Amino acid sequence: MKLNLRQIEVFRAIMLSGTISGASKLLYVSQPAVSRLISYTEQRLGFLLFNRMKGRLYPTPEARRLFEEVGVVYQGVQRVNEIADGLAENRIGQLRLASSPNLGQSLMPQAIALFCQRHPEVRIVLHTLIPSILLQSLLTRQVELGVTYMPVGHPSLEVRPLYRNPIVVLLPPRHRLAEQQEVKIDDLINEPLIGYGNDIPIGQLVHQLFGEEKHPPIPRIEVQQTHVACAMVRAGVGIALIDEITSKGLGCVDLEVVPLTPVTCAPVNVFSVQLEPLSRLALEFISILESLEI
Repeated sequence: MKLNLRQIEVFRAIMLSGTISGASKLLYVSQPAVSRLISYTEQRLGFLLFNRMKGRLYPTPEARRLFEEVGVVYQGVQRVNEIADGLAENRIGQLRLASSPNLGQSLMPQAIALFCQRHPEVRIVLHTLIPSILLQSLLTRQVELGVTYMPVGHPSLEVRPLYRNPIVVLLPPRHRLAEQQEVKIDDLINEPLIGYGNDIPIGQLVHQLFGEEKHPPIPRIEVQQTHVACAMVRAGVGIALIDEITSKGLGCVDLEVVPLTPVTCAPVNVFSVQLEPLSRLALEFISILESLEI
């Protein structure tokens, strides 16, 4: 390589100032150092960059042509510095996230809204995925963080607990159980239940709750997502068990929400790949999640 960045820097300084002394002041180095480096540069190139006359340097046509390209190089260097400053201040970049569908309608919008207020120039990509697909997205580095209830972990994932997220009973208005301070599993045996498939975590959790009952309720309707179960309760089809975060996020003010006893939780955690450093943006997003009052 005939020219390195230091040689280009000295050449540019001489072109801008017109003298060795001027270049030395721009670069905060001695005049002899500038003279030696520009002479060495001319030797490496095989042609003169400057004609020396009466103490001044006059650029050759070759130098003027080269200076045009040097301007392009410096624009690139300036852009690199701007990006570095932006990364240092968390002003630019992209954050790729994944969450379960129910959290994508409740918890994540709150966290993302706060994050965007602080970092309006950062682009966020949010995927709402079932836990099995979310797991693969993390392991294949398609997303940096996953926020979900995942009952079965993975040895390659790091887990950061966020919320206990207890299960609650969602009831239509004026339902007889709404007068109770808490609802027991036994109280639900004869109720029309809106259930979930056993292939999703909330469905597995509800199945475990009724596992010790001799005559567990048979769901009148089976759905795949908690926000659909909420809509079914609103329509008067039956009652449902959902997690507390979803019940708050969906704005179930027109429905009755009663705690379930004994307390059963669908804990929400943040998942990331072990032994892989998180970006500054990801760490700040986790901090925002932890600060939310759920």
